[in-house]
Amino acid sequence: MQESLSADPKIERLAGTVERIVFHSDDSGFSVLRVRLKGSREPVTVTGCIAAVSAGEFVESVGEWINDRTYGLQFKASEVTVVPPATVEGIEKYLASGMVKGVGQHFAKELVRAFGEEVFSIIEKEPETLLTLPGIGKKRMEMIVDAWKEQQAVRDIMVFLQSHGVGTARAVRIYKTYGDQAVTIVSSNPYRLVLDIQGIGFKTADAIASKLGTPSDSPVRARAGVRHVLGEISAEGHCAATRERLVTDTVALLGVDDQVVDRAIKEEIVNGGLVQDDIKGIPCLYLASLYRAESSVAASIRRLIEGEPPWGRIDAQEAVQKVESLTGLVLSASQEEALRLALESKFLVITGGPGVGKTTLVNAILSIIRSQKLKIALCAPTGRAAKRLTESTGLEAKTIHRLLEFDPHSFDFKHSTGKPLTADLVVVDESSMIDVTLMSKLLAAVQNSAALILVGDADQLPSVGPGAVLDDVIASDAVPVVRLTEIFRQAAESEIISNAHRINRGEIPCSGNSERLADFYFVPAEEPDDIRSKLLEVVLKRIPSTFGLDPVRDIQVLTPMNRGGLGTISLNAALQKELNPNSNRGVVRFGTSYSDGDKVIQLVNNYDKEVFNGDIGVITSVDEDEKQVIVDFDKRLIEYEFGELDELALAYATSIHKSQGSEYPAVVIPLAMQHFLLLRRTLLYTAVTRGKKLVMIIGQQKALGMAVGNSDDSKRVTNLAEKLRRQW
Repeated sequence: MQESLSADPKIERLAGTVERIVFHSDDSGFSVLRVRLKGSREPVTVTGCIAAVSAGEFVESVGEWINDRTYGLQFKASEVTVVPPATVEGIEKYLASGMVKGVGQHFAKELVRAFGEEVFSIIEKEPETLLTLPGIGKKRMEMIVDAWKEQQAVRDIMVFLQSHGVGTARAVRIYKTYGDQAVTIVSSNPYRLVLDIQGIGFKTADAIASKLGTPSDSPVRARAGVRHVLGEISAEGHCAATRERLVTDTVALLGVDDQVVDRAIKEEIVNGGLVQDDIKGIPCLYLASLYRAESSVAASIRRLIEGEPPWGRIDAQEAVQKVESLTGLVLSASQEEALRLALESKFLVITGGPGVGKTTLVNAILSIIRSQKLKIALCAPTGRAAKRLTESTGLEAKTIHRLLEFDPHSFDFKHSTGKPLTADLVVVDESSMIDVTLMSKLLAAVQNSAALILVGDADQLPSVGPGAVLDDVIASDAVPVVRLTEIFRQAAESEIISNAHRINRGEIPCSGNSERLADFYFVPAEEPDDIRSKLLEVVLKRIPSTFGLDPVRDIQVLTPMNRGGLGTISLNAALQKELNPNSNRGVVRFGTSYSDGDKVIQLVNNYDKEVFNGDIGVITSVDEDEKQVIVDFDKRLIEYEFGELDELALAYATSIHKSQGSEYPAVVIPLAMQHFLLLRRTLLYTAVTRGKKLVMIIGQQKALGMAVGNSDDSKRVTNLAEKLRRQW
């Protein structure tokens, strides 16, 4: 059906049923629809922006006909509005489209056959009637009813956001966070979205605020801008920022005067959002939460270091002899000296690179402490690191989150100062990965009488989150530190380990020769395209055929960047196409296709699901009817709604930062001068030490030289070392 609007003869109104969705953008809402008009033989093409649409829905659109050179005649709509379908055919197609969870093609047909045009009324007003149909039990009925209500509410929110220039991808998350109050809350203070909704940044909230009439120099906007800038700086790893940088960056972001930002900073300090402190004599500002976390770490270390170890006094010489006779471990002179220090200390740091005997020393300590019948807790930041700790010690190790028992309802840990862990000794592996916030929570949960050992490689990349806790604790000279440097003979036979130490000393690594199989190779390639083609060849063919390693399960591509032809996004798309025959049969969300068999990585901490940033799993099923993807994380099956898939990314290739705490049978690393901003020694060292059986660097000799030679890692702005010194 179409009619002309009197104001402009070119402008018309069209109404019809959506036959097919040719294209729909979650971000912009732009859609290309095939719409069947009443009485027409063939559907017409309608283009325009719409918050959400499904096949079978009835749409009304206002616009004009154009003759596109490429696509031919189509109706370009300035407005597209969804009207609930009225015909039996439209209703069935709508229900079968998956808009209502729990109803696929089969149940759509059954519902329409049973209730005809009254089906929506039945779902809303008489849902129990659905139970009369075969295959619909109480659980499915409740799923259908809840999904129908949510879908209606989400559509209203989507329309509201769309009208204020916001993409629709976050609408479901906004609804789940705010419920029926979503529109009211967003209208009253759009900047709350930044704090409450993952994936919505300051610029999006600022655009909404602008459309709602918020002045550019509004105090609310300025304070939100200050918090945002400080948050962005903390995302770089800093606990604080100099006042000068905070003002400069905020002025650039908001386009306002310095005075507006200065007032906003003062208001945030008065209201407790920011804390001011001097670092090395320079005025700096913290987000209040990070200041409390850093101060808490310093106070906890001071508390834990005092007193006698829970095992009392142990003769170190006798202990060494006992360990060697019981376990067969043979300790070097440096390890024996380290063991003596460990037995005398209530708080200890053990650091060193690969192959220097950290695991042997930890096992010796654990053997002695276990003989005292004391309770031991082992933990690490990630699931993979915890699994490795379990394998190396023979004792159960947990992630820090599981050890502290995160409670998603209170959004905090069950174990804390008021309910400490019952362990007499807590051993924390891969401690270089732990940011200041998580470390503050962990240390607060260790009881006063307990001992604590931090184990980690201080030369690796610092934590993804803010702080440089391990570095700062070591630099403070306030706690006992064991630095293991001797590379043991067996470890020295590994070219991975010897080359890792070469890189750490600023030396170019040695590549394996062609006479025998080695565990470390540098494959020269001059251009990015050449690097890419060689990378695909070794992952898909050379390594599997030569070393017998599985390209999905055993080989991990680690790259410095996410963007570009050698970034994670591009490499994942190429590897997915080659390695997963199901890749064209999955669901596409947020620009990525997810299919059975895909290797994926968790991008954020999800405490409800107990999966955390950096966890890697494999998709076991994609359920179109239930709108769910199920991922296997080390034999734990985790369900994701389609709307939650922005928490995942493909993991055939991951960033080097994301690999921290993990080990892989084989690692392939592309290096090019296009990565020059990230070519640093710690980055390459971290990547190389992730490989267990094989490391292969493919790239430009100049890029390798730059990475090895660049030891100038920007120091993070923290004050933990000084706070620890003040404690003494």
